[in-house]
Amino acid sequence: VKNELPSTFKAFRYQQHRWSCGPANLFRKMAMEIVRNKRVSLWKKLYVIYSFFFVRKVIAHTVTFFFYCVVLPATVLVPEVEVPKWGSVYIPSIITLLNAVGTPRSFHLLMFWILFENVMSLHRTKATLIGLLEAGRVNEWVVTEKLGDALKMKSGAKAPRKPRFRVGERLHLLELGVGAYLFFCGCYDLNFGKNRYFIYLFLQSFAFFIAGVGYVGTFVPNS
Repeated sequence: VKNELPSTFKAFRYQQHRWSCGPANLFRKMAMEIVRNKRVSLWKKLYVIYSFFFVRKVIAHTVTFFFYCVVLPATVLVPEVEVPKWGSVYIPSIITLLNAVGTPRSFHLLMFWILFENVMSLHRTKATLIGLLEAGRVNEWVVTEKLGDALKMKSGAKAPRKPRFRVGERLHLLELGVGAYLFFCGCYDLNFGKNRYFIYLFLQSFAFFIAGVGYVGTFVPNS
């Protein structure tokens, strides 16, 4: 079966929303049924509920976002709170390097991947909360747009007119807001901080700004 990775940021966001919201909602609906099932061993129940659903599909996204994009920047504003270096830098760096060992050809993209994954953790956390609370777009199912199919359909038609700029399609206010928060924390740490977190905060804020204006991936204009 021919397949295609999402070529646009919009398509990737929809895909990640499905992949985060769906398992979280399934966890809400099926957790107690799995617990009460007598045909499944206790070890399998523990693995499915704790390891697969709770840790991988719920905790992983929320911890990544809240720790690196909310709590850690906030410690810059409250110098009395000190996060150990082994918890904020050393252990996450080792885990990231171990994950990157399997793809040495992409090692030069490691820093960009970390920054982008932190940006997407915001979107995944939002989708996870929607799934757990069964709110808003919980039942939304948008099939990932295939750029190849779109180009084939337009190949025989006339050249499309210049697209109008639509704020809702290119601007993502949530990402821009988090980017502004990180940039403010970076400026504060640059002037008053001692841990030099501003290096990370500025890079991460720029990543949020880039995603906030939709300047990621291929942009396919509407004809």
